[in-house]
Amino acid sequence: MMKLVMIKILRLFVLLFLLQLQLLLPQQVNSYDPVDNIAVNCGSKENVVFRKRSWVGDVDTKIKPFSLIEPQNGHQSLPAHLPYLSPSVDHIPFGFARLSTSEFIYSFPVTGGPWFLRLHFYPTSYANFTPNNSFFSVKVGNFTLLKDFNPLLWVVNDDIETLSREFCISAEAAGKGLSVTFLPSTTHSDAYAFINGIEVVSMPSFLYYTDPNESDPTKFKLVDPDSPYQINNDSVLETLYRVDCGESQVPPGDDTGMFRNWENDAPYVKEQHPQSISAAWGFHLNYKNNTVANYTAPEQVYLTARNYGMNETANYNVTWEFEVDSEFIYMVRLHFCEFELPITHYGNRAFQIFIADYLAEESADVIGWSGDRLVPTHRDYAVDMRTNNGPSKKLNLTIKLQRLGSKETNYRDVILNGIEIFKISDDNNNLAGPNPQRNLSSPQQILQTPPSKSSKTIPVIVAGVAVSGLVLASLIGIIIFRRRRRAHDMEENSWKTKTEGSTLPSHLCRYFTIAEIRAATNNFDEVFIIGVGGFGNVYKGYIDGATPVAIKRLKQGSQQGADEFLNEIEMLSQLRHHNLVSLIGYCNDGAEMILVYDFMQRGTLREYLYGSDNRPLPWKQRLQILLGAARGLHYLHAGAKHNIIHRDVKSTNILLDEKWVAKVSDFGLSKVGPTGMSTTHVSTIVKGSLGYLDPEYYKRQRLTLKSDVYSFGVVLLEVLCGRSPLVRTLEKEKVSLVDWVRRCYDRGDINHTVDPFLKDSLSSECLKCYCQVALNCLLDDGNQRPSMSDVVGALEFAMQLVESEEDNKLKLGGTKEEEKCEEGPLLLLPQFMSDEGSDVRFTTTETDESCSKYSQVTTLSASTEEQTLVLATVFSEIGDPRAR
Repeated sequence: MMKLVMIKILRLFVLLFLLQLQLLLPQQVNSYDPVDNIAVNCGSKENVVFRKRSWVGDVDTKIKPFSLIEPQNGHQSLPAHLPYLSPSVDHIPFGFARLSTSEFIYSFPVTGGPWFLRLHFYPTSYANFTPNNSFFSVKVGNFTLLKDFNPLLWVVNDDIETLSREFCISAEAAGKGLSVTFLPSTTHSDAYAFINGIEVVSMPSFLYYTDPNESDPTKFKLVDPDSPYQINNDSVLETLYRVDCGESQVPPGDDTGMFRNWENDAPYVKEQHPQSISAAWGFHLNYKNNTVANYTAPEQVYLTARNYGMNETANYNVTWEFEVDSEFIYMVRLHFCEFELPITHYGNRAFQIFIADYLAEESADVIGWSGDRLVPTHRDYAVDMRTNNGPSKKLNLTIKLQRLGSKETNYRDVILNGIEIFKISDDNNNLAGPNPQRNLSSPQQILQTPPSKSSKTIPVIVAGVAVSGLVLASLIGIIIFRRRRRAHDMEENSWKTKTEGSTLPSHLCRYFTIAEIRAATNNFDEVFIIGVGGFGNVYKGYIDGATPVAIKRLKQGSQQGADEFLNEIEMLSQLRHHNLVSLIGYCNDGAEMILVYDFMQRGTLREYLYGSDNRPLPWKQRLQILLGAARGLHYLHAGAKHNIIHRDVKSTNILLDEKWVAKVSDFGLSKVGPTGMSTTHVSTIVKGSLGYLDPEYYKRQRLTLKSDVYSFGVVLLEVLCGRSPLVRTLEKEKVSLVDWVRRCYDRGDINHTVDPFLKDSLSSECLKCYCQVALNCLLDDGNQRPSMSDVVGALEFAMQLVESEEDNKLKLGGTKEEEKCEEGPLLLLPQFMSDEGSDVRFTTTETDESCSKYSQVTTLSASTEEQTLVLATVFSEIGDPRAR
């Protein structure tokens, strides 16, 4: 009996515990249940479930929640399937497509609306359709959503692979039902339209459209002049940006039932980064005041934010910047929720809001709007970006938060949780803006396969993507003139064939025919393969009779490789430096995409560090190679016409010629760096090699010159330690080379990490100097890392140490040890390496201790002129030796 009573008590205790736990856990916001929820996998025969969502095909399916309407003139659309996709591209909906050179319509028999309409595009080559010809318009009812739209130009401009467009459409705007019309452009020859996926999802009637019964006119206002504003049902909106402030993101599956995608705001935060904050575990939102509906935004958006962090010394605005088209009015929705414990009452935190540099709120008080902590709210603003000055162009729309003075608020701080920006259709029922301008900020040229022998000089403006043996066209447009050599020249001895014409200026880059390449490699004989990489095979070949070259051949069907092929030509054809690998030319013939370089007799730096049978290099030679590579990178960062970020610095991309001169290679991932004084980074998707990636770039997708510095710091440790950056078979402490060296450095046990082959040839002073530059390169904060100019100076200093030690040994060899150390040359230590105040300890050998007089390197405060002299040698091949 007692046992039964105890069991019942235990059950009751567990039940009470679970009930209390439920109260502590964040409450899941009720999702909106859309009446219409249709996802079309265009070009597919099958209905599939992908990420817990049903996608229906549009080919031969018996039951379809839509109709596909096509002309009866025989020019019907075609389905297409891509069997091979980039790993970063989702198979649904981007593995299939529908294409047509004629108009086609998707008609959805939906209910009352309004709806989200989402269009998904993957611009690549499909069968006989090349992406440079995909110019088309998209219409719904009397509204033009896209006009002469070319998805390829957008993905190239934004450095992405796929593209999605979202629109908000009311029943009044759509007319009867919802019909989406695709029309190939009439202004471009061979134009066609295509689509990979379509979503139609219902939304609440007044989620974004103005509720005519809204009693508070301040909830939506035009910022200049300050007046009430509304969006009626006869308008269409395009979603341009939807971001979660605070360096987090919410994927469509975690939205409140409408499958909206909430981006990370980091790419849009300007200048200095404000603090990212989030609510403590166990907090949940309170909708008691009904300030917003519980489906307005996901809970995560309202429980993360940006602010100063209560920092009284912060003296900058918290600013976001978004690119928009001129000639339109925009709706800006700002989401707010106070969850920080010090902020509990009206007046605790108030701040100013500027939108497009207009004062939108003189004193924004979130609790004044919402009534309490953890109660979400939002404010809507209309911003007129019309200039009435010619055609539409790109402008920056900024959102700035500025704190008030101490007399006006208890806490001089700001807060913002989320941002949504929508373009509003104009008076002509139009939403279409211009395609991006072709990126002429980078040294890019256009590629095209050679014309037939009867061809004359022609202009070429095409964009290239090659898949499965299709023609590679080019990406970006300027005009190139080229002639193909006569047919009888091609019949000469294949080992002596030459090409007279080129798609690039002859002094920059040579064009090779496929016949020349086959001759150079004995028809791609496997005997000539000297390397294999992600791009494809690398062959050793001979051109012009006996000149050895390295020939890199793109793998068939590689979209990423095609992009890198173009990028490498664009970059390397403009660069000339002693420490950069030289691009001799390229071949773009049919399905073949081939790059031809100077042949590097010694191979890669890594082959002389570990993983091969080669004898490891001595320390001085390693330093010479690193110094050469650093000079090459410094030239890219500060000496070339445009600042260039390599983005894939690693030991296998440092090649060695016959004389052991280092050459930085592989520019397939390179990017033109920041182009203005106010721009410090390039926002881009993360690419690079595992173990070398700058963690700051990985987390924020903000690529800077210092990203290369970090990667080079990893190479410095590779050279010192003679091992790979990541070795997963080692004990946990040693898996990451960077973490392991940092720990040993902090313990004063850096000798433990040094390549055993070097231990007898590396002095403690040189090791100390070298470790300082390497670990400075690897600092978490990119702003604190040295520039490549500083790195070059530090390595030159390390080389001076080595050479001074050698000179002393030669000059004073055989004398007493104390005499050897009486004098040493005066050495200049780069200022950023000064370890004043450092308590790091270095273990030393007896020889080092006996030479303590020499080991104590004097640190001089160099004048600007002296520093310039030290670093001028970096720019020995540039007209002006001073770094910009």
